[in-house]
Amino acid sequence: MLTLDSVYRASYILKNIARKTDVIYAPKINPKSEIYLKTENLQITGSFKVRGAYYKMSQLSAEEKAKGVIACSAGNHAQGVALAARENGIKAVICLPDGAPISKVEATRSYGAEICLVDGVYDDAYNKALQLRDEMGYTFIAPFDDPDVIAGQGTISLELAEQIPDLDAIIVPVGGGGLIAGVAFTIKSLNPNIKVYGVQASGAPSMLNSIRDSHIETLDSVSTIADGIAVKTPGELTYDICSKYVDEIVTVTDDEISAAILALMEQHKLVTEGAGAVSVAAAMFDKVDISGKKTVCILSGGNIDVTILSRVITRGLIMSGRNCQLDIELMDKPGQLMNVSRIIAKLGGNVISVHHERASEGSDVNGCYLRLTLETRNFEHIKEIRKALTDDGFKIL
Repeated sequence: MLTLDSVYRASYILKNIARKTDVIYAPKINPKSEIYLKTENLQITGSFKVRGAYYKMSQLSAEEKAKGVIACSAGNHAQGVALAARENGIKAVICLPDGAPISKVEATRSYGAEICLVDGVYDDAYNKALQLRDEMGYTFIAPFDDPDVIAGQGTISLELAEQIPDLDAIIVPVGGGGLIAGVAFTIKSLNPNIKVYGVQASGAPSMLNSIRDSHIETLDSVSTIADGIAVKTPGELTYDICSKYVDEIVTVTDDEISAAILALMEQHKLVTEGAGAVSVAAAMFDKVDISGKKTVCILSGGNIDVTILSRVITRGLIMSGRNCQLDIELMDKPGQLMNVSRIIAKLGGNVISVHHERASEGSDVNGCYLRLTLETRNFEHIKEIRKALTDDGFKIL
């Protein structure tokens, strides 16, 4: 059973392994709230997962340690288990979905674990891990649905209670539910008045659906850039704890997640993965009621695959009004492009690409189209540029 004593015991065992991660003030995330960031993206292995994995392994018997452990993961739990196994001299086999970011696969391998790539998503890797457990006698280290793992994750709340004694709310990423179960159980046991909000990707709302419908549900599929929380089925234990201790669960879109990743990079020089930024996305886009509250957003991980980072940044720029595309219908005569450029330059917009083509069949024979991509300050700036062009007689499509 999960108890507050087990969370304190986990904290003692982890004191020389897991970092006590900093809390950073973030005034620009949501001006209506006093926002702080709990930087688990700067945790050893780049994620909070090492807390639960290490504490679980510390509780194994000598016989269990001798036989070795097995785990399945989208990436971060894998690294936590691999590191914990190495530190304890235990053999570790990790089953990962074949779509897991290469950076996470290689990082897991670098900690000395044996890798088993499985076709499909997290749930397929989970089934393979159970099969190998039964065949080889390994101990399965669950990524979220285990009281020792949850107790390890709950140590974050002990740190927060010390770092921000007058805390009002915590926003937590949710996949299978291990992190929010540990955080919510622990903080509510210490102070039941603190609000706990969970955030899932809109393409993987398994816990939200299950809580809403009062029974555990399995999604047909998951689709999100937040691969760390792309879980089809929440855990039984985590579902029960969330039902009792979590105040509300909301979702954010991939575009909102991208905007949050960009904001964290620009404003705080912090790199987070998609799953690590969903808490900030919820705060930025007013998904939960935190107005006037002292609120912590947990940045659960920073292991983003650099190959998708540029795409995420581009989407983040669009979502925050920093990048826009204009399609303008012109008369095909000298000086038109110069006039458009003059208006944009006068208002401080920066043209980064231009595509010009003659009008197609069915339009004015003297017409042409101009497609511009601009760097802008925000949505108000875009509106200002569009108005100036329209006022000057240009037709924006």
